[in-house]
Amino acid sequence: MKKLLASTLTVLLFAATAFAQVDDHAKAKKGAIIGGLAGAIAGGVISNNRNGHSGKRGAIVGGLAGTAAGAIVGAMMDKQERQLRQIPGVDVSRTADNELKVTVKNDVLFDYNSAGLRSASRSSLREMANVFEQYPNTTIAVEGFTDSTGSASYNERLSERRASSVSNYIESLGVNGSRVETIGYGESRPRATNKSASGRQLNRRVEIHVRANAA
Repeated sequence: MKKLLASTLTVLLFAATAFAQVDDHAKAKKGAIIGGLAGAIAGGVISNNRNGHSGKRGAIVGGLAGTAAGAIVGAMMDKQERQLRQIPGVDVSRTADNELKVTVKNDVLFDYNSAGLRSASRSSLREMANVFEQYPNTTIAVEGFTDSTGSASYNERLSERRASSVSNYIESLGVNGSRVETIGYGESRPRATNKSASGRQLNRRVEIHVRANAA
């Protein structure tokens, strides 16, 4: 029983530390998780003390550790999301508890029909790289997209070159290359219609997907 208490207290300590820098709204939601975990601990301790079922004890501790680990990842991604939202020229959305999508329009990053980074875009990418370095337990997928102007094969190559320009630059700023994956989708995944100028502009973009590593 002492080992069980020690394990559960350790997990709760890690969870509490992760929540310390989360905003009040997120703390309220995640506080409910901690409360539920505490109840589960108490019930498990009582049950194990009375019945001595080591199998149950293992299930309780394992389930608790998994739940708390997920909550810690969520808190880390909350903080990273807030930091990325402060960077001009990007749109940040939460696609899952363990994933962020950062979208940058190509006209912010590149001149027309070019894969060379604009000087004005480098400032935003430097800020992103600074955030990425603070969270080494994440992977970064840099994905390039184009509109349908030109041939499909040309657009695929252009999207790959543009994604590579972004990934090479953030790696040059200190982000570990083993964390970074580069993909070019060309015109194959439009966000909007290619029949209008505004739609084509939305389709010309680079998306950076930041995912927490599996525990």
